[in-house]
Amino acid sequence: RRQKKTASHAVMVLENTKDCSQAGKPLFCPSHPTEELRLFCEQCDQPVCRDCVVDRHRQHPYDFTGNVIHRHGDALRELLRSTQQHVGTLEDVLGQIDDMGSAIHSRTEAVAAEISLFASGYVKAIEEHRDRLLKQLEDLKVQKANLLHLQKAQLQQLLLDMRTGVEFTEHLLTSGSDLEILITKGVVASRLAKLNSVAYNAHPSVDDGIRFSPQERAGQCCGYEVFGAILNKVVDPARCTLHGEDLHSARQNQLTGFTLLCNDTTGEQMQRGGEAVRVTITHKDKRDRAVKPTVCDNGDGTYHVSYSPEEPGLYTVCVYVKGQHVQSSPFTLMVKNKFREHQGVFHCCTFCSSGGQKAARCACGGTMPGGYQGCGHGHKGHPGCPHWSCCGQVKESSECLCGPPIDTPQRSLVRTVAL
Repeated sequence: RRQKKTASHAVMVLENTKDCSQAGKPLFCPSHPTEELRLFCEQCDQPVCRDCVVDRHRQHPYDFTGNVIHRHGDALRELLRSTQQHVGTLEDVLGQIDDMGSAIHSRTEAVAAEISLFASGYVKAIEEHRDRLLKQLEDLKVQKANLLHLQKAQLQQLLLDMRTGVEFTEHLLTSGSDLEILITKGVVASRLAKLNSVAYNAHPSVDDGIRFSPQERAGQCCGYEVFGAILNKVVDPARCTLHGEDLHSARQNQLTGFTLLCNDTTGEQMQRGGEAVRVTITHKDKRDRAVKPTVCDNGDGTYHVSYSPEEPGLYTVCVYVKGQHVQSSPFTLMVKNKFREHQGVFHCCTFCSSGGQKAARCACGGTMPGGYQGCGHGHKGHPGCPHWSCCGQVKESSECLCGPPIDTPQRSLVRTVAL
């Protein structure tokens, strides 16, 4: 009641309003407390009294509340139904969200169990693969050790026999009489010759070329694909070979190449890549005209080398594996001039291809009687088979030996080519 706006309002204690309903009781205008709210202003969308209609709501469309309640009540009920539908939809969505949360929780627990099972199986497979690799490595070590032990025993026996023969021969030559030397000379010489003829390997029969490749595929173990393999083969540059039809020849500005095949110390092909391969191609006369090749590792022990020389002439090609020359390296490469396309036509004779023009000529040099400057069937200079009009070559896939035919009228040449 202390505020100006609510000083004339009816104020009640909240406890006294619990059982009191305003239904059926008249409502008075806040601006005109003595006037009852019986009218409804359509423009302002609010209940008004008679004084309001005369005062602030003058010229506004209005009607009695009893006449407009049905229309506004129906609109409100329509909005109520729409809102109730949204309430039902939201309740369903919230139920679905709760169900989805429960489903996600259950699903994550199931996936976590799958991950744990997979990881434990994977760990088991890796451990089994590790044990298998270690056993393979141990077997390889024992095998190499046995071979070295056998070679060592043979060489030790040979060394013992040679020392015995040397000591006996030295003692015979220093302490024996002339007659004793002559008597035993044959046996001693035969023994020494036999010892000298024994073939033996001057290097260890095996090498220490054992390494582990973690990225190498090793098949499956316990149903899981595993990686990592022990590599025992070692590439031998002296046994690596070069292959290719264009190994010693190439064309200017034309892409060509060859294949390098890497083999191990026994001559067998390496089944993996990763070797240090280096190729140099240098011009013999022009050192600054080096060709930069491209080396492609095929991953199976072969390497494709491609290049495109820009300058004709002789080149020296060097192929290195682990810094050492391979077989047939270095070798000479001849780069020929760029392939020259034919400018003329591949025809049977000038007379036919030019339509009988007397001024048409051909590079074959053939002539016909009657003032014809070109060649014809069976006449002087005709090669007896189809040939190129620009250079006289009889092979259709050959390289042109020269430019367009000389002293040939442009009109005749153009017509000949068109035909």
